[in-house]
Amino acid sequence: MRQRARDLRKNSTDAENYLWYFLRSRRFCEFKFRRQYVIDNYIVDFICIKKQLIIELDGGQHAQALNYDAKRTALLESKGYVVLRFWNNEIFTETEGVLNTIFNVLQTLKKTDPHPSPLPL
Repeated sequence: MRQRARDLRKNSTDAENYLWYFLRSRRFCEFKFRRQYVIDNYIVDFICIKKQLIIELDGGQHAQALNYDAKRTALLESKGYVVLRFWNNEIFTETEGVLNTIFNVLQTLKKTDPHPSPLPL
C-alpha cells in the first residue's frame, strides 16, 4: 500500500499538483499537510493530521463510484476524520472558494493529540 501511495505521489493529477502548491511546506496558514497518505486500506489525497482533516479531489471517474466514495467517507469519518471533497474542475475554476472552505473548516476543528492512542498519564 505504501508503494502505491509513492507511485500516486509521483504521478499526481494536474488538480492535485495545483492544490498541493498551496498546501505544501506549511504554506497554507502554517498547517502541515501530507499527500497520498495511507489510512487502513485507503489512500487519501491530502491530510492535515493535527486537525484530522482529509481533502479528496474527485475527477470524472468518481461520478460512477458514488457508493464506493460514500462508504469510504463513512469509514474515515467513523475514525474521527472530517472529509472534504472537491471536483477537480473546482480546484482550477474556484480556487479561492476552495481554499476559503478548507481554511474555514480548519478553524472549526480542534487540535488533536498527535498520537491516535496516547499512553495514560
